[in-house]
Amino acid sequence: MTGTAPAPFTADDYRARMERAARAAADAGLAGLLVAPGPDLVWLTGYAPPAETERLTLLVLVPGQDPALVVPALEAPDAAKAAGAPGLTLRDWTDGKDPYAATAALLDASGRFGISDNAWAMHLLALQRALPGTSYASLTDALPMLRAVKDAAELELLAAAGAAADATFEEIRKVPFGGRRESEVAADLAGLLRRFGHSQVDFTIVASGPNGANPHHEVGDRLIERGDMVVLDFGGLKDGYGSDTSRTVHVGEPTDEERRVHDLVRAAQQAGYDAVRPGAACQEVDRAARAVIADAGYGEYFIHRTGHGIGVTTHEPPYMIEGEEQPLVPGMCFSVEPGVYLPGRFGVRIEDIVTVTEDGGRRLNDTTRELVIVD
Repeated sequence: MTGTAPAPFTADDYRARMERAARAAADAGLAGLLVAPGPDLVWLTGYAPPAETERLTLLVLVPGQDPALVVPALEAPDAAKAAGAPGLTLRDWTDGKDPYAATAALLDASGRFGISDNAWAMHLLALQRALPGTSYASLTDALPMLRAVKDAAELELLAAAGAAADATFEEIRKVPFGGRRESEVAADLAGLLRRFGHSQVDFTIVASGPNGANPHHEVGDRLIERGDMVVLDFGGLKDGYGSDTSRTVHVGEPTDEERRVHDLVRAAQQAGYDAVRPGAACQEVDRAARAVIADAGYGEYFIHRTGHGIGVTTHEPPYMIEGEEQPLVPGMCFSVEPGVYLPGRFGVRIEDIVTVTEDGGRRLNDTTRELVIVD
């Protein structure tokens, strides 16, 4: 694929995100946010420290205070180069010193704080020892929608990732399937995602024949046979934002039942998409897709939620599932991916990433949803 590189996010972009996060914390009744290395830290600051380090790195966002990044001294030079660093105060600490005391000085000794889900237990427990009057809530529980609403630049990146996944599907449908192993087709998918600009491939599901009845089938060495239905589900990160799409193909001519089930899932996927509109609850998307499948008598074979959010990770809130009453807001992005899984026989899944617009939804994947015949 050709095209100009996306404009990088600026210090002002990251400053605005940190301010927004601090306001959201206050609105949720929290004294602040503590953000460990991971996707939240990258989204808020542009800084991605070594994932394997055991040394404390923690972004402290407290309403009314300047954002502070507690960082090991040996990693401070790299932190200072991050795009969001101009909006931060770096609080570095050296080996042999107590990083928890340095962090505690920034916090309300009796406050309740949101903390990254992926924060190490050893760090959280040490903070609790330093400040026994504090309490903590995971960010997924406290602020599940923190990253859910994307701005215009983020939507462009997600659209570009979706287009790259679409280009991957257009190429993979040209390769031979019959007589090859699932793992070989999966390797083709991974190579194509990278060819079309992905820096990270998160998954390449190739589920043939009876394996298609397992929604998260681990690719194996099964030989794909003529007459197989094959579920393809693949995605990863391009320029820091995710793709995730599913299409189901058939090796040779399908049976009438296989066509009927595929048409059913396609109708369910359309119904889920049609339910996307501002103000609708997330569960309404799930209900719309699920009703189509249930009304046709296949309800017990649709065994997962209808969708998940996507952004700087390929799975994040919001979730399109019964019981989720979070209203849809323009800028939210998520998958719509109903499926039918017939044990021991075959499965069908069709998935697009959809973003909420001012008056409905817009698909970020646009390859055919018809049943594609492959060799």
